[in-house]
Amino acid sequence: MTEMQKSLALFSGSVSPELAEKIADVLGVDLGKVKLEKFANGEIYARYLESVRGADVFIVQSVAGSHVNDALMELLIMADAAKRASARTITAVITHYGYSRQDRKAAAREPITAKLVANLLTTAGVNRVMSIDLHQGQIQGFFDVPVDHLTALPILADYFRAKSFPKEKVCVVSPDVGRAKAAKKLSDMLEADLAIMHKGRPGHDVAGKICVLNDDMIDTGGTIAAAAATLKANGAEQVYICATHPVFSGPAYERLENTPVEEIVVCDTIPVPLEKQTGKIKVVSVASLFARAIANVYGNTSVSELFDPDFAL
Repeated sequence: MTEMQKSLALFSGSVSPELAEKIADVLGVDLGKVKLEKFANGEIYARYLESVRGADVFIVQSVAGSHVNDALMELLIMADAAKRASARTITAVITHYGYSRQDRKAAAREPITAKLVANLLTTAGVNRVMSIDLHQGQIQGFFDVPVDHLTALPILADYFRAKSFPKEKVCVVSPDVGRAKAAKKLSDMLEADLAIMHKGRPGHDVAGKICVLNDDMIDTGGTIAAAAATLKANGAEQVYICATHPVFSGPAYERLENTPVEEIVVCDTIPVPLEKQTGKIKVVSVASLFARAIANVYGNTSVSELFDPDFAL
């Protein structure tokens, strides 16, 4: 009896279909067809419109947006449907891991939602998780299934290298101590100086510098906008903001447009409406990175070079 032929099946949730299409294009596969709708009471329904029996299923979903809870439930329901349709493996390609900010108990009687989501995903049938720039790397430890933790730092570094700034003038800035390690990696990639904001002030002379302010996500934009204003007040010649995840809640767009920065560079891990990409906001794609990781996982080859170096083997 011959061994069954492996097959890769890529599907998209309703949050990031454009990114999923880009990933499919890079992989050279067709995006699978799935029916996603809601009942009259708001409950989510999912049905695969093609066989996934024996397939390695990859579900692309960003747990983000104004309907973040629906996004999470949709992902769980799609995983359950794939499991019950006899998929061989199910990988959740989570381009933004929602609920990740609550990754520990900072006060009494608080939840740890990052762990709760990990439990929900594995219960739904997910065999593997692929994500990018988690809020904290420790979230990987909340899973009992493999986690591929990618990073967008090389993509962001390429964007700024293409601007051909004089290296001696560039300074990568971390908005707080917690982001310092990632900012250090970006500064190494750009061969630039490093500054860390502490108590509202940069711990390095930024006068006359081109500052690249780096964070993992931008939510309402308040913290990053205040940091940018502080850098300008301390003599920075130009300020750029870069982040992997454009959460952009509430007043974020208006606040960032009025911030004294040259550009806000983000990735397409969460969709940014085209009409919002006409001003300072620039979007770079992580599609090729995810496509390469999916191809390597499917082909049983190493993905360690795509990881954050701290987690590479």
